[in-house]
Amino acid sequence: MSSNLDALYRRVIMDHYKKPRNRGVLEDSSLTINMNNPTCGDRIQLTMKVDEGIVKDARYDGEGCSISMSSASMMTEAIKGKKVEDALKMATLFSDMMQGKDLDDNLDLGDIEALQGVSKFPARIKCATLAWKAMEKGLKEDGQH
Repeated sequence: MSSNLDALYRRVIMDHYKKPRNRGVLEDSSLTINMNNPTCGDRIQLTMKVDEGIVKDARYDGEGCSISMSSASMMTEAIKGKKVEDALKMATLFSDMMQGKDLDDNLDLGDIEALQGVSKFPARIKCATLAWKAMEKGLKEDGQH
C-alpha cells in the first residue's frame, strides 16, 4: 500500500474518531448489545432499531481506541437502511478483510476500506471488529431475518 493511501486512510479513521457518526443511544431501539474487548479496554453499547427486516437506525456509545470507535462509526453508517441479511453479509466481508483475505474489487466499502491496513496488526483486529461482532450478535439473536 502506498504511503499516500496510508495517509488518506489515517485521515479517514481520525475523521470518524474526532467527528463520530451515530454516536449516542437510540431511545426506541429494538436491540441493545453490550460488548467489550478486555485486551484493549474498548467497550461498546450498540443500539439498533430493526423493523420488517431492515436496520432502520443504529447508534453506538462507549469508549476505546481510535480504531474501535472509528470502526463503530463507519459500521453504523454502513448498515442504516440495509436489510438484515445484507448487514450480516457486510459483517462477514469485514471479517474477511480483517483476516487479510482478498475481496471482490467490485465491492465499494466506502470509508470502511480505510480499516484494511489493520489486518497487518493482529493485536488491533479485535479493536476493529468489536462493533461488527456486536451488530452480528444482535441481529442473529433478534432473528428478524
